[in-house]
Amino acid sequence: MFAQHLQAPRRRGHTPVDAHSGAAGGAACGDLIRVSVVVDPSSPDGRILDAGFDASGCGAAIAAGSATVELVLGSSLLNAARVGATQIAAELGGLSPAKQHAAELAADALHRALGWVAREQVCLAPSASRTLVAMSGGVDSAVAALLVAEDGKQAVAVTLELWSDPENDGERSCCSAQAVRSARSLAHRMGMAHLSIDLREEFHAGVVDGWLADHASGLTPNPCVRCNGKVRLDAMLELADRLGASTLATGHYARVASSEQDAPLLRMAVDEGKDQSYALAALSPRSLARLRFPLGALTKPEVRERAAQAGLEVARRPDSQDLCFLAGTRGSDFLERHGGIVRRAGAIVDDRGRKLGEHGGVHTLTVGQRHGLGIGGSPLEDVAGPLYVIATDARTNTVTVGPREQLRTSGVSVREVTLHRDGAQVDAVKVRYRGRRLPCRVQDDPPAGVHGRVELQMLEQVERTAPGQIACLYEGDVIVGYGTITL
Repeated sequence: MFAQHLQAPRRRGHTPVDAHSGAAGGAACGDLIRVSVVVDPSSPDGRILDAGFDASGCGAAIAAGSATVELVLGSSLLNAARVGATQIAAELGGLSPAKQHAAELAADALHRALGWVAREQVCLAPSASRTLVAMSGGVDSAVAALLVAEDGKQAVAVTLELWSDPENDGERSCCSAQAVRSARSLAHRMGMAHLSIDLREEFHAGVVDGWLADHASGLTPNPCVRCNGKVRLDAMLELADRLGASTLATGHYARVASSEQDAPLLRMAVDEGKDQSYALAALSPRSLARLRFPLGALTKPEVRERAAQAGLEVARRPDSQDLCFLAGTRGSDFLERHGGIVRRAGAIVDDRGRKLGEHGGVHTLTVGQRHGLGIGGSPLEDVAGPLYVIATDARTNTVTVGPREQLRTSGVSVREVTLHRDGAQVDAVKVRYRGRRLPCRVQDDPPAGVHGRVELQMLEQVERTAPGQIACLYEGDVIVGYGTITL
């Protein structure tokens, strides 16, 4: 079979009219495969009308490209989305370990092409039983998919490729090309169709550029809220529409609070230690109406146990810790490489302007920080105990420090505020992802809607949070609004 595909490759050099293409390989390995597919846009199952490929490098790459075309030509989109390296190798009669790389490249190329087709060409017939599942390749999303299937739904997996940087550790990222391949392999072993979507351009423009600009202005932004609210989940909901899926399920630890009278809102997960509703705060009620969070009522140990019972190899996989676009890269190095924000010496002063030392740039420090100041404990005779960052000023490149009590405040200013309920209903705010809810009230009880700025009156003294962080406003354990902390 290998010889047949090598000697008489199927549609090599053929690029169908109106096709979408995906490529994989290149300089690193010397092999390059491009797969092109076109579907019937009027077909209710997205029938693949034509396909072709081209390949350069070793003979295995040519054979793998040909086998891929043979497997998908005439099939439905979702059946084609079940084709991976294992199926391609089997079509070739099995591959030696040295040649398996060709099947992996062909699968990568195919799925990049299918991703573009799914986003721009198909419109599958609506199916009330079909659910799109966001799959990162980790244990949480795998169990979410498992629970969707156990509920009798047809689970279709999707993974987003958001970032590509040779300086990053792709194995530690949830959105790298390596993560996409890992998630696809897992989805196929679980019997699911899998699609991968290239959102690198949208992610850079909608998340990373803003993160860089905020740091250059001396802010400490939270990119995950912006990503979930404006980029990732919107793109997946649009894909769900294309695939005829009524709902989108994710592996987030969160719940949805619904009622017949009001639009749905986010609710904290049962496991508050793993709760991720803070990072989802910017989701609109319209989006929440179609979202499902199967893990919202489970604890992390329960999720790992469900994965182990199902024989999933990711059951004990460690959780990722870094921001997805950092993935093992130091934040200061990333800022310099991608934003041109270089280390620049500036003065560390107290609130009276006395110089206590120097820092390497305001973007390297954040409000509330104690360690890494390089000035020891307190060099001031009139101040006892350690010093903390009280404020940063990007314009003058100055960092102000002081004792911890200078961080305490009874008020928090929040800009660009969205209130889903009247301000009078707010009884708490969370100002850090892993922080606790702090009792408060919104000054002047503003009505539901969008507000340029609101003031929070804290019911207990709290430590100030770095400007740029997100303030989540709660009524009980339900998020009723959010905004960005400002000076």
